[in-house]
Amino acid sequence: MKRLLVSLLIAATFPFTTIAAPIVIGYQTGVDPSKGAQADGVFDETIGQPLDWRRFNSGPEVVAALASGSIQIGNLGSSPFAAATSRKLPIVAFLVSTQIHGAEALVVRNASHINSYQDLKGKTLATPFVSTSHYSLLAALKHWGYKPGDVKIVNLNPPEIAAAWKRGDIDGAFVWSPALSLIEKDGKVLTDAKQVGEWGNPTFEVWVARKDFAEQHPEVLAKTAQVVLESFDHYAQHPENYGATSENAKKIAKLVGVSAPDIPGLLSGSVYPTYSQQLSPTFLGGGTATATKATAEFLVEQHRIPAVLPDYSPFISDKFVKLSRQP
Repeated sequence: MKRLLVSLLIAATFPFTTIAAPIVIGYQTGVDPSKGAQADGVFDETIGQPLDWRRFNSGPEVVAALASGSIQIGNLGSSPFAAATSRKLPIVAFLVSTQIHGAEALVVRNASHINSYQDLKGKTLATPFVSTSHYSLLAALKHWGYKPGDVKIVNLNPPEIAAAWKRGDIDGAFVWSPALSLIEKDGKVLTDAKQVGEWGNPTFEVWVARKDFAEQHPEVLAKTAQVVLESFDHYAQHPENYGATSENAKKIAKLVGVSAPDIPGLLSGSVYPTYSQQLSPTFLGGGTATATKATAEFLVEQHRIPAVLPDYSPFISDKFVKLSRQP
């Protein structure tokens, strides 16, 4: 009833007409509560038409699809978002979907005999380049005092990391699930995104849209935000409904490609900002723009992008979260 009421209020603000072309949304395999709503078709029902969901292996792939126009909405991490907006790609972040903690981690092979960060010199580590995991890995190595070239870093997407791990081609990887869950079985965690964030380099994920689509269809972004935030509220209020044997865990696991018993731990590996937190100075009220600029400055320092913009606020908007609960 609550979802129906909010949907009707949004519809009253934005009279909705079905979009002629399919709405295409890019998603990744990171675990969050809204994946259950995705599996159940709640986004389609709330927006009012079938959606074309496209799965991507990394944020840079989502950015490329947004740039080409093959998708209109996507979910990506703070590092690819900073890289894309630094190049003035016309996209807008309209919701912070997660603060990444243990959901992304650096795992090293037991067989590589790496007992601490001091044993990493000369080793081969994999990560998807320009992803949040890549950013966290570079920040961790810098924190530990490594110089470029001390550690070999190879660019592999998550499925490639899983395959390289099985072959013994790499000594470790900074990545997210399902690859993370796989490599943890015969490896150990050296650090994770939460700890790297405490060292001064936090990572997060955002929902973004092409600016032209956002201007033409604000109701779609508002309803997307509505579903995501309702999912976050449900998880916060009823975490027991996401246990290892729950239907929610089974649905999310099937969608992202992990085992249901892994879901509770993966969900606890991130923080999901509520409606009021989204609009606070910590996130869409200014903090996300500040964090994006800090991320871009680090990427320039690491020679991943050429320059930093003076202000990233034009690429971030709280308008659509506000509209998701339009009185």
